[in-house]
Amino acid sequence: MTNKLKLLVFFILGTVALSSCGSEDETYKITLQQPELFHQSMQKLTDVIVHDIFSPPVASRVYVYPSIAAYEVIIPKYNDRYQSLAGQLSELNPVPAPEDEATNFHLAAIHAFLITGQELIFSENKMEAYREQLYARLRDEGLPTSVEKASLTYGELVANHIMEWAGKDNYHQTRTFPQYTIQDEEQYWKPTPPDYMQGIEPHWNKIRAMVLDSARQFKPRKPERFSLDEDSEFYKQLKEVYEVVNNLDEEQTNIAKFWDCNPYVSHHYGHAMFATKKITPGGHWIGITAIASRQANSTFDEAIEAHTKVSISLFDAFISCWDEKWRTIVVRPETLINQHMDEEWTPLLQTPPFPEYTSGHSVISRAAAVTLTDLYGDRFAFNDTTELAYGLPAREFESFIQASEEAAVSRLYGGIHYMMAIENGVSQGQEIGDFIVGRLKTRNSKELASY
Repeated sequence: MTNKLKLLVFFILGTVALSSCGSEDETYKITLQQPELFHQSMQKLTDVIVHDIFSPPVASRVYVYPSIAAYEVIIPKYNDRYQSLAGQLSELNPVPAPEDEATNFHLAAIHAFLITGQELIFSENKMEAYREQLYARLRDEGLPTSVEKASLTYGELVANHIMEWAGKDNYHQTRTFPQYTIQDEEQYWKPTPPDYMQGIEPHWNKIRAMVLDSARQFKPRKPERFSLDEDSEFYKQLKEVYEVVNNLDEEQTNIAKFWDCNPYVSHHYGHAMFATKKITPGGHWIGITAIASRQANSTFDEAIEAHTKVSISLFDAFISCWDEKWRTIVVRPETLINQHMDEEWTPLLQTPPFPEYTSGHSVISRAAAVTLTDLYGDRFAFNDTTELAYGLPAREFESFIQASEEAAVSRLYGGIHYMMAIENGVSQGQEIGDFIVGRLKTRNSKELASY
């Protein structure tokens, strides 16, 4: 070995040795750079949402504000890459600037996410326990007190700013509004078995949208005119639900169950009753976002960006969809089939407690798929493992749009929607997704050139 080569080897070994010595004291830096830290925090929020049984629209609210808080925190670190959502989202003002140079913006983003999330859930102790365990681990990995203090201070400052903004979105006011009064006419929605629950969130269209101008900005075409005449289009679609469910094949059954995403399904056996809890439709697409982010090897900031844009799309899509549901108040297939075709008939899936038109899963799935396509491309194949935790096998998709189409048609297979609600719901979601993608900008112009 030549002297020159020996010197090179000694230099490399010395550099590795010095690096190793330093890493023992500052492992926390490596941990905080990993996007997995954000993914784990988002998964914890999802777990609590499932535990607390939030309805689909409310769950979308629980996802969106923590995501925005985390995103706004990282702006100062990546101000050459990203632009703030202040001035883009309705009534959102710029967040305070950081003052302490010791701030670690990744830790501050996680803290802002967790603090904001904790304010929006019921089981605050679960989020608090997760947070304390995480910070204890970081201290063991060498997190200096000065860095922790500065980072948590800034994260909490941004979280408070976002929560003050969230407090003005009319959510708390709608908690005091009256429940829906059941109307006698057959064409209007009625509570469905087995629990005959009150309609969920009849005033959700009063919630302040993020990007949409109003809840009614993208009204879908009107539903088919109600008629029980066997030659009418409405009756044909009602009969289609009945016949499709009665003749499901194995694949259709699997599709329906995979996309069920009902946060509360009750089971009755004689006088006994128990319930199973699962993710909401929005939670499923948050799961898909994590899958895509990991598969694309997204960085910490890119993972936050993706979840923020998807959660905004979901939030506005629910507002638009719920506006249509509680304006048209279309009766569910199960109600009419039991009254006019087969009183013993039950759908494959338990009918959710809100009006039929349009299909929520169709609307929000398409809006999320459009957003993800904008982020990762239109031929992004992925293996959807989101439902593994709930005992359902993974499904493979060639694109986000394909997944959204399957999510939509699953509602026919499940027996809970007419085709008009599915097809027009997809169109509604497409318009919402296109509008948000076109209006909401996260990347700076220079960054876009290489994006």
